[in-house]
Amino acid sequence: MSGTPEGPVSPEPAETRTAEPALTERHDGRREAELRDYRAAFRVARLAMALVDPDGVVVAANDSLGDLLGTGAGALREQAAADLVDLASDGRTRQAYREVLGGRRSRFRCTRRLKHPDGRSLWAEVTVAPVPGSRRVLLSVADISDRRELQARLRHLQMHDPVTRLPNRTLFFERLSAALDAGRQETGAPHASHEPHASHEPHETHESYESHESYGYGRTGRIGLCYLDLDGFKAVNDTLGHRVGDRLLAAVAGRLTECADSDGYTRSGGHLVARLGGDEFAILVEDSTGTEQMADLARSVLDALQEPFVLAGQRLSVSASIGVVERSGRGTTATALMQAADTTLYWAKADGKARWTLFDPERNAHRMTRQALSSTLRPAVEGGEFALEYQPLVDLSDGAVRGVEALVRWHHPQFGPLAPNRFIGIAEEDGSIVELGRWILRTACHQARQWQKDHPRERPLFVSVNVAVRQVWDSDLVADVAGILAETGLAPHLLQLELTESAVMGSAGRPLQALQALSDMGVRIAIDDFGTGYSNLAYLSRLPVSVLKLDGSFVRGFQDEEHPNPADELIVEALVQLAHRLGLTVTAECVETAGQAGRLRRIGCDTGQGWLYSRAVAPERIAELIGAEPLSV
Repeated sequence: MSGTPEGPVSPEPAETRTAEPALTERHDGRREAELRDYRAAFRVARLAMALVDPDGVVVAANDSLGDLLGTGAGALREQAAADLVDLASDGRTRQAYREVLGGRRSRFRCTRRLKHPDGRSLWAEVTVAPVPGSRRVLLSVADISDRRELQARLRHLQMHDPVTRLPNRTLFFERLSAALDAGRQETGAPHASHEPHASHEPHETHESYESHESYGYGRTGRIGLCYLDLDGFKAVNDTLGHRVGDRLLAAVAGRLTECADSDGYTRSGGHLVARLGGDEFAILVEDSTGTEQMADLARSVLDALQEPFVLAGQRLSVSASIGVVERSGRGTTATALMQAADTTLYWAKADGKARWTLFDPERNAHRMTRQALSSTLRPAVEGGEFALEYQPLVDLSDGAVRGVEALVRWHHPQFGPLAPNRFIGIAEEDGSIVELGRWILRTACHQARQWQKDHPRERPLFVSVNVAVRQVWDSDLVADVAGILAETGLAPHLLQLELTESAVMGSAGRPLQALQALSDMGVRIAIDDFGTGYSNLAYLSRLPVSVLKLDGSFVRGFQDEEHPNPADELIVEALVQLAHRLGLTVTAECVETAGQAGRLRRIGCDTGQGWLYSRAVAPERIAELIGAEPLSV
């Protein structure tokens, strides 16, 4: 019979039986030594830690945790860990914590605001993770108060205007979007879902992003907006200079804030007064009670601004035109609200300035000027009504002109010369920007090549052309560029395409593929007006971008040369250094004084553009600059 024989198993050799206890003893000794080392390291670790059992009770805590919480480590034993670091105050965090304790989740991290026994608050990053080979979990707590404070300061700088100290355009639109979302929730309208995925880590909302309730949202579900600009501000800037102009803007901001604060209908949190750019301001009423409230607010603003301003011994008078919009948050978007406000502001100016005008849907349906421009835009491209002017881009190190930006002008037979801001928006809306953009690109490349032919011994200028997002979506931009470069004979590296920061930061799919293909071709990609959005440099590093054009608001912060603001220079210097580390060059827009140019040069900015060097001029004038003396300052 085959197989394993039955019967008693033969005994092991004597030496084997006697060796086993010895091996076990040595193993247990090593394990005990390792545990002692582990416990010692646990006790003296700088990171605050606690060992927690499956019921959420602290089994052991180190001295660092005791110091962080203001008590002895021994006093933390047998306490509920969730109570010590506030892990049960909201449902999402509590659920995630329980899942880790129960072994149903690998780990999670959250940020909590803790109260120290001495009365101060601190921000802590709490991490909970299982201990390998055990049912217990390790809770670690890191004090991140300094980091949070720095983040708050940087965010404040990002979100506030340096001249008036008011919230800037970015913060205004953030608050407007939040108010509209709250209005939709109040009226039961659908809104974007932000439900967390099961694998997301719970987190505490940043202190700068307050909850809707803290602003007083959601009582009426209505939004009000006063959108204004100053009627006589340009004259003040042109005659008295930008320094006086900035002081006037700051004084106006103070009066607007007083009007908003004294509004009899003000709810908790007040109204938001923001500077949107230039001499444009907005007052956002996040919980409007109706048009009567908005009319009263607009009247109080006009009355406040009619009082003369006395600045540095000079008596100045300005007035304001105000567009007023009031509507339900339901079915309204930030874009639609701002378009209505912009239209209403235009009516106020057209009606004689120094007045407020309430949005009228019927009047809006008959915006004849805009319609007239829209209807004649496409034929104007074919009829040769457009022309290009060029503004020099100057090397800040030696004053040499390195390139030019092409800027389009419309010589309208009825309305006369029109700047781009009068028609580019219309062209983007109706799609004619594709044909117009193709014409601009071809004309600019032809001109750049012609300069190169006329001045063969000089270093050739590159030409920078603005590209709208719709050109990328509605046309084959890559094929257009390749065809035009082949047609004109212009080298790809002598063409730079400018896209706005918001367009590039949101690039995905076809736009991103197009940008990459253009970059691979040798064309340079630049971000225009950088700094007006979120300025995500980490995301920027993954895009085929080679040039940053700093928004003019950064440079205007350098205007007070007698009393410069160190923060302005530090911000710009940091942006320049980060851009250089990413392999990007930096162009500063709106350079108007030699002092600004000098400060930009000292902090390492590469090129400058602005009225200090030249306004946008005809191509003949650019030809005169080629080979001429540097535009030294």
